Amino acid sequence: MELPNEEISFSASEPHQLLNELMTAYGNELKRIAFLYVNDVSECEDIIQEVFVSCFQNIHNFQHSSSYKTWLTRITINKCKDHLKKWSFRNLLYHPFVNVQKTDPSAEVSALSEMAAEEMAAYLSHLSPKYKDVLILFYYQELTMNEISDVLDVGSNTVKSRLLRGKKALQVELERSGFDGSL
Repeated sequence: MELPNEEISFSASEPHQLLNELMTAYGNELKRIAFLYVNDVSECEDIIQEVFVSCFQNIHNFQHSSSYKTWLTRITINKCKDHLKKWSFRNLLYHPFVNVQKTDPSAEVSALSEMAAEEMAAYLSHLSPKYKDVLILFYYQELTMNEISDVLDVGSNTVKSRLLRGKKALQVELERSGFDGSL
């Protein structure tokens, strides 16, 4: 649900209410973005907390040149990238876990789907950030080319190019590993 900037306004006495509205409107979506970057539920929750703290601290600087959703998505991506650069994170033995909740009656089908989603997230996390950003925003967040252009602050032709190159890089990795996401 995109909240137009005109519908959400605040005065110096209402930043708490605005933050509450932004958290309700975009919290889950931003958490999904963070999870696709770090593949860890507790880490992505920490990142989202940092995003909203940063939002609250800088809400008076918001210039309304983009939507709140675009602004918060940009902050989330930057916080995720900062998190991935941390020495302590890079040097941990890390096992990503993707919880795919399905209502399939078969335990085998559920297990295979979970394994495929986990593998896909792992392959996606190894891509170059410029390709990973575009793929996550396009396929997982279902943003348009123009919205991705706004979030990443690059031209729409750059987005198209990175999307095509990112898909090709992912396809090459998947073919090289013999990954078969089908059941």
